[in-house]
Amino acid sequence: MIVLAIIPSVSVLAVSARAAAFGFSHGLFTALGIVAGDIIFILVAVYGLVFVAEAMGEQFRLIKYIGGAYLIWLGISLWRADARARKREEVRQSSWGASFLTGLLITLGDQKAILFYLGFFPAFIDLSRMTPVDTLLIILIATVGVGGAKLVYAWLADRASLIFDNSNAVRGLNIFAACVMILVGVALLLKTQEWL
Repeated sequence: MIVLAIIPSVSVLAVSARAAAFGFSHGLFTALGIVAGDIIFILVAVYGLVFVAEAMGEQFRLIKYIGGAYLIWLGISLWRADARARKREEVRQSSWGASFLTGLLITLGDQKAILFYLGFFPAFIDLSRMTPVDTLLIILIATVGVGGAKLVYAWLADRASLIFDNSNAVRGLNIFAACVMILVGVALLLKTQEWL
C-alpha cells in the first residue's frame, strides 16, 4: 500500500497542490479525504458489498461528475485568486472541508482505487475469514500507509511554497495549483465518460 501511495498520481497532485496553495493543513485534510475514501472501499470489499458499486450504476457516475466539476471550480477559483505577496497566514482562501472533499471525491472517482479494493484486494486476503479486528487492522495499515505517504507530499509542497514570497511567484503558484486542480477534474470527467 505504501509503494502504491508514493507513486505520483492524481491524489498526490491534489495533496501537493492544496498544500502548496493553502498550507500544510490543507494537504493534511486532502490526505484525510483520500484515506476516508480508501476506508469506504475497504469496508465495501471486506463485507462483500461489491454489488453496491454495481447497484449504484448511474448514481456512482453522478458522484464522479460532481467530483470532476467541483475540482474544476476549485481550479478556476485558484486561477482567479489575488496574486499579491502576503504573509502565509493570510493566504487561506479555502476551507479544510473543501480540502477533505477534494481528497474524498478524487478517491471515490478513482478507477484504480476501485479496482484495487474491489478487485485485487480480495485476491490478497481471504475475505470469508475476516473478523472485525482484522478489518480494523487493514484500516489502520491503509491509514498509516496511504495517509503517511500523502502527508510527506503535503509537507514537501508546503515547504516548497515558502520559497514564493513575491507577487509573481504567488501568481505562478496559484496558476500551477489551478492547472493541477482543473486537469484532475477534467481527467475525472473523461474517465467517467469511458464507463458509458
